[in-house]
Amino acid sequence: MRLIAEDLAARRGEDLIFSGVSFTLAAGEALVLIGRNGSGKSTLLRVVAGLLRPEAGRVEAVFGDGRESRPAREVSHYLGHRNAMKQELTVVENLTFWRDFLGDVQGGVSLSIDEAAETVGLGGITHLPFGYLSAGQQRRFAMAKLLVAHRPVWILDEPTAALDASADQMFAGLVHTHLSKGGIVIAATHQPLGLNDAKTLVMKGFEYREMEEMA
Repeated sequence: MRLIAEDLAARRGEDLIFSGVSFTLAAGEALVLIGRNGSGKSTLLRVVAGLLRPEAGRVEAVFGDGRESRPAREVSHYLGHRNAMKQELTVVENLTFWRDFLGDVQGGVSLSIDEAAETVGLGGITHLPFGYLSAGQQRRFAMAKLLVAHRPVWILDEPTAALDASADQMFAGLVHTHLSKGGIVIAATHQPLGLNDAKTLVMKGFEYREMEEMA
């Protein structure tokens, strides 16, 4: 699978945030967005995830020899600043909803809820209401959403912000495993997350630099 974006542009209200953004990612590749605050990193991620309609351009997943394509949103997980979990529901209820709502894509194999909880280091407490958990535990279970429904593209917006070093290391392992199995990652992050060989895209608002290999 390849993820192809061509000449993307986006507005926030009346303001054009960026234009002319293009990139292509193959299976196993990652792209890191960098740039000053307000340069459009989060907006670009939301456009790719299908949460915002682009002003211009397209982004889609292309399979095999290119005869089959799907909108990127149909093959993507989005992990933004919010956890997107109901406080009053248990962890199991929350993860069951996301598993059933998203489903597996292209024959991928997901983890069970118990396996996902163990993977993020929180096995044995999935029966608790999500709102009872600490902020760090809530964030780890938000990461578990990526594991209970297989989707080849992970879109990550500062996924480990304000978490401790152990959580950074744990999530970096998840990202590395996802890439090693042919997944694709697009991230805006100040943490390495094991993305040392990633391509970079420098967002400058209306302008951007071509992708280049991260030093």
